[in-house]
Amino acid sequence: MTLNRSFLFAPGNVARRVEKALTLDADAVIVDLEDSVADADKEATRKLVADALQRPRRARGYVRVNAPSSPFCYGDLVATLSKGADGVVLPKVESAADLHAIDWLIWNLELERGIAPGSIDLMPQIETAAGVQRIDRVLQARNLRPYKSAWRVKRVAFGAADYGHDLGLSPTLDEPELADARARVVLASRAAGFENPIDSPWFHFKETDAFARALERSRRSGFQGRLCVHPDQLGPVNAAYMPSADEVARAQRIVAAFKEAEARGEAAVQVDGQMVDYPVVFRARALLEMVTKAK
Repeated sequence: MTLNRSFLFAPGNVARRVEKALTLDADAVIVDLEDSVADADKEATRKLVADALQRPRRARGYVRVNAPSSPFCYGDLVATLSKGADGVVLPKVESAADLHAIDWLIWNLELERGIAPGSIDLMPQIETAAGVQRIDRVLQARNLRPYKSAWRVKRVAFGAADYGHDLGLSPTLDEPELADARARVVLASRAAGFENPIDSPWFHFKETDAFARALERSRRSGFQGRLCVHPDQLGPVNAAYMPSADEVARAQRIVAAFKEAEARGEAAVQVDGQMVDYPVVFRARALLEMVTKAK
């Protein structure tokens, strides 16, 4: 099972930060060509990013290219994608056409460069008013794919900072102003058959208590992981998106009790004062499977 708890950004034009990121306990490192690189430096940074993705690392390696609507996206992809790249993060996605165009380009680069077609992951960022408003149509992209091979988009990521800026929001520390957008991203992802999404970065580095609340809220709201912008966030994020010891123990009780109930010909049982039927059992089994495969 591939864990998608922590995706750590590293600016592509700061070699020491990229080198450090590749040694850390992130599930994936995203070498960035977008927000952290000035327009004047983007072209020169592409080779640095391509070289970084060839180095030994503990995590999967992604590149965040510039938005499909920018003059940089095509060149970013052509310059950086090779057998060393595990995936692409695509910012400011607003339509199924965005995904089709980038998917088609990646597919052709894979064929040209001897990479297994469909093997490079593509993770769209939903971070504008148009992206959130149209997310159902955006995620229909795989149903309209013009050629047959595995659809490379498995999950999307939410970008709260750009979304808030686009709407003119001023979110407070617990971010209730963003709750509706987050809920829409989760609901649309699951309704379309995608994995649970990845949550937005947390930028308030000194607000550790608020960060802990945000992580708990995020996991319980249906996100499977988080974009990270500082190495110190990896420990809390990796821990937060795994079940607690109490949750694991409860899941074990549910599975065991239901197994006994089934043996008696029953399809419902009470565990810890709660009625348990098949949906609850399926969730408990999935939780235990995730824990087992993460070891």
